[in-house]
Amino acid sequence: MTDHWKEIARSTLEAAELDTMTFPESVRLLIDAGFDGYAVDFRRATRIYYRPDGASMELETQKTTTPVAEHFDLAAVKGAIRQAQAMAPGYTYKGFCEHVAKAGCAGYLVSFPGRRVLYVGRTGETHTEYFPQAKQ
Repeated sequence: MTDHWKEIARSTLEAAELDTMTFPESVRLLIDAGFDGYAVDFRRATRIYYRPDGASMELETQKTTTPVAEHFDLAAVKGAIRQAQAMAPGYTYKGFCEHVAKAGCAGYLVSFPGRRVLYVGRTGETHTEYFPQAKQ
């Protein structure tokens, strides 16, 4: 087995943090490389990539400057998601991370087979966001 999948994980994280690749573009690359999904932990500043064969890889991410709030503000989390989906003017991935951390999101889990993202608060509150349906 080669480490090509590890390079793809690194490159998609870097592209997200540099705002040079959209979420849908990175999902396509990661799925094509054989990933099952990944988990982001704002408190530890890490992203763990998972493969169906049990292999995984942990990478350090940019730290959010905003501490994760105690209260999970679902409306604010959903608002940040909608801005990201619309690629609203001024949108950045770093801004998204800061916004959801301020709204009490401690991290999120992206499931490619489940076609969803599970946002998790410090107290275990969750929000499930399904991938938008492709326009036909």
